[in-house]
Amino acid sequence: MERKFEQPTFVDAAAVELGGPRTTAFLDKCERLIPWDALAGSIADVFPKPQKGAVSRVGRPHWPVRLYVKCMMLQKWFGLSDPQLEEQLRDRISFRRFVGLTMTEATPDETSMVVFRRRLREAGHERTLFDAVQKHLEKQGLTLHNGTLVDATIVEAPRGRKRDDGTSTRDAEASYTKKNDRTYHGYKGHIATDRNGVVKDFRFDTAKHHDSQYIDDLTKCEKGLVVADSAYMSEEREQRLQKRGVCFGVVKRRVRGQEELPHFQQVLNRAWSTVRAIVEHPFAWMRNMGYRRTRYRGLVRNALDFGLMAAAYNLKRSFSLQSA
Repeated sequence: MERKFEQPTFVDAAAVELGGPRTTAFLDKCERLIPWDALAGSIADVFPKPQKGAVSRVGRPHWPVRLYVKCMMLQKWFGLSDPQLEEQLRDRISFRRFVGLTMTEATPDETSMVVFRRRLREAGHERTLFDAVQKHLEKQGLTLHNGTLVDATIVEAPRGRKRDDGTSTRDAEASYTKKNDRTYHGYKGHIATDRNGVVKDFRFDTAKHHDSQYIDDLTKCEKGLVVADSAYMSEEREQRLQKRGVCFGVVKRRVRGQEELPHFQQVLNRAWSTVRAIVEHPFAWMRNMGYRRTRYRGLVRNALDFGLMAAAYNLKRSFSLQSA
């Protein structure tokens, strides 16, 4: 059974002008421009509706799905963990107003967020919210279809420690990889963006898989241009794309026995690097929001978290594109 919001009281009327002006302005824009009902509707089945005439189960009513969606976006926009979110909802007027809570109403605790994400995973909604955001951007005409930029980033996971019995506390589903002579332990997020930096698609896997493993899947619908760094260099892939009429703008590196690249290739590399830099913007934003290491254990949990980060980035990026 869904919990009902309380009606605003005199206390809420007295506090209507309170709250940080910059945060309030940003959240007001989010309220106006984001289709919260559509996003919540895409995952509404996480709480099955009771059948007509059926006896309701004993238990505490759950919060509305719309509130949970807003809470998860707040976490990503402000880099908050579950305990920090609960603290901020209790402390910040602008946050309470945004999610629909009155000043005197009870506050969702951190456990409720843990349970809700578990329900999302059990219902197979690892990327449903990301896809719903994509549909919204498509409807608004904010996604470019000509041109796909591909890149990957390593999301480190704790390496753990050995227990006295010989076992380890490390995430068993994470794996190791090496980059620039440094060893990493964790996962990889693979993204495809358009030339405006909007994330069109993503894949999430363990770190041991090479960056280029998912480029073919991420660009299967591209008809004009694919841009990537030298990790994706492949003559076979370039020929395959050219047969489809797609230009493969890969930054090429020297091969064995080659002292230096031809001048024309150096010029092309500089041109492709300028275009390719756009795909770094989502990763830079994620790192600024504190997404440098995994928050959870296991591939599925972290894949859901990465998809929510990508969805939150796209929504925030859409504000700039709409203004432009």
